[in-house]
Amino acid sequence: MASDEDVQMMDTETAWPTTKGKGKSKAVDANEHYDDDNLPWVEKYRPVTLDDVVSHKDITSTIEKFIEKNRLPHLLFYGPPGTGKTSTILAVARRIYGSEYRKQILELNASDDRGIDVVREQIKNFAETRTLFSKGFKLIILDEADMMTTAAQAALRRVIEQYTKNVRFCIICNYVNKIVPAIQSRCTRFRFSPLPISEVEKRLQKVIESEGVKLTDDGKKALLKLSKGDMRRALNVLQACHAAYDLIGEAEIYNCTGNPHPSDIETVVNSMLSDDFTTSHKMISALKVERGLALPDLINGVYEYIETVDFKPNARIYLLDILATIEHRLSTGANEKIQLTALLGAFKNAVELTAKS
Repeated sequence: MASDEDVQMMDTETAWPTTKGKGKSKAVDANEHYDDDNLPWVEKYRPVTLDDVVSHKDITSTIEKFIEKNRLPHLLFYGPPGTGKTSTILAVARRIYGSEYRKQILELNASDDRGIDVVREQIKNFAETRTLFSKGFKLIILDEADMMTTAAQAALRRVIEQYTKNVRFCIICNYVNKIVPAIQSRCTRFRFSPLPISEVEKRLQKVIESEGVKLTDDGKKALLKLSKGDMRRALNVLQACHAAYDLIGEAEIYNCTGNPHPSDIETVVNSMLSDDFTTSHKMISALKVERGLALPDLINGVYEYIETVDFKPNARIYLLDILATIEHRLSTGANEKIQLTALLGAFKNAVELTAKS
């Protein structure tokens, strides 16, 4: 929930269509997303009302109070992908405008439309026109706004200032530090944390029952583990597996996502701990080719597995630092063969540090 300094109320005297007492009836029917079987499940089961939003009840209840008091400020939603940021603002739009909400909002993905021209043309043109037949305001949703250029954000700050009386902005991003302070200070900020696994499981269970998915217990456990609190990822993986397999188990989940199976990670780590350098290097290289794995995939799996290895604290810290360094090098285009050598060397050093302690 937003802290006191985060909350900045905008233009409290602005009039807009009241929803008090009839807000629920204006929302679209909850079954509107379930009619088209061709829809991706992410869209088919997207929350319709604020009550449908998984977790984040502190955020949705605060926004409900803003709406009831006719004092909705500009909003800044930030947090990891798949945590409900876009779904929440679309539910807010339905709450305010009803089934015709699409006519009252401008939704842009700032990672595609990230330049200053978009602010000067699309956003400004939409903001300049008042809503017809009402004294209310319209809503502009800027998704992935952390991809906007600095110049575009500077122009956006001016538009926010100039058109507050007839427009509200909802700025959505993954990394709030990439939004300039001048925009942050003009918005009420809400952080969307990764969804609790229990909440993801509840929503997945409804989808599983509705779609008739045959998912084993170990398959569900693997799906929840790989989702890491990202509902979008969980639903996309589940739909892909349902299309590819009649019965979905742990192996099918890992095959579908391209993640290395835990048994492969165990084999790799045990080899790096006990085999000589050359033997381990050959085995891992062959496994990468056979399974179609990239070194970053293996490193992600190794991160979790080494917590089960009996390393001394100093050896574990050393190894985690080296893994982070290798991961960074790979992200900047480093050679995988060289970094695999560095990984093997790091494990051998960690074994020696543990033996000396």
